[in-house]
Amino acid sequence: MKTLTALFTAAALTLTAGLAQADVRVDQIPELVKSGKIKPLEEMNQAALKLHPGATITDTDLDNHFNGYEYEVELRAADGVEWDVDFDATTGKVLSNKQDT
Repeated sequence: MKTLTALFTAAALTLTAGLAQADVRVDQIPELVKSGKIKPLEEMNQAALKLHPGATITDTDLDNHFNGYEYEVELRAADGVEWDVDFDATTGKVLSNKQDT
């Protein structure tokens, strides 16, 4: 019985962790912007490019975390170095700006 309880608990924690960090569907973004819950995607992309002039955006995701929405912008600089920039999607504040290793 203890094994079954442990397996159930592990499965529940895994599911909860996955839901806590789920990508927001693209079709949901306009409503979130309109309601003022997040900044527009293009605004965050432009902010990332200002941090890394001359770079190219390779991917942008909007995630819903326990503490709110977060944009994750991936860039590739002209020299090939890849960067990950994370923004608070509500305020636009840079949460992380690190070289992808």
